[in-house]
Amino acid sequence: MSKIKGMPLLLLAIAALTMVGCGTQVPSGHRGVFFNTFGGGTEFGNIYSEGFNWHFPWNKVIVYRTQIQERKEDLTVLSSDGATIRIQVSILYHPLAARLDSLQVMVGENYYSDIVAPNIRGIARAVAGRYKPEELYSTKREEVATAIQTDLIAEAVKSWIVIKSVLIRDVQIPAKISEAINFKLAADQEAQKMKFTIEKERLEAERKRIEAKGIADFQKIVAAGITPSYLKWKGIEATEKLASSPNSKIIVVGNSSQSMPIILSADN
Repeated sequence: MSKIKGMPLLLLAIAALTMVGCGTQVPSGHRGVFFNTFGGGTEFGNIYSEGFNWHFPWNKVIVYRTQIQERKEDLTVLSSDGATIRIQVSILYHPLAARLDSLQVMVGENYYSDIVAPNIRGIARAVAGRYKPEELYSTKREEVATAIQTDLIAEAVKSWIVIKSVLIRDVQIPAKISEAINFKLAADQEAQKMKFTIEKERLEAERKRIEAKGIADFQKIVAAGITPSYLKWKGIEATEKLASSPNSKIIVVGNSSQSMPIILSADN
């Protein structure tokens, strides 16, 4: 009797396991491609969305992550003058969700190692070969990254792979070249500093020259207006004012027509 009572629980467990085996859970940020083992293989035109997708146990849903992913690659390239340069790049990528069926048939789940990785290596070598070590190291790093990204996008899209970005994280060059580059950069900075100092001094000299010319012009204008007659007239005005003041004073008249009177205060 106890065996009969236990049968429903056993059947329920078997049914539950069977139901689990008849479906695939597609996580958030993923999509699936259905594969019919006995009925034609990969199903085209139907990409399975997130959630639990039912199917017979002998079939399966191949799950792809469609979120943006990052891979780092350590690359060895040659510059335009033959120097060995080591570059670390980061590639942000994801598969084209709407064409996962084509990606599955033509490339497969290992699409990064089969398509992206070989392309990034070849493209990086080709692009780096157009630049000098100092350009890869400092002045044109962003330009190099943009060139690699542009070429990689063009190649990856052929296999339904989306390249979001290519970033150069690190550039390592031979020690002697690094020292030469640093010396050159320091010399350039010193030259720029000297150029700035010379320009500053030139502007200061120009300012002083303009200031001196202004003073000289002012003196010429003032000198031209101060004549002997003008000075004599101003002297007469001053004498009249002093003579009309209530204070006691002594006026000494000059001994010539050109002399000005001398006024002495009687209070002293």
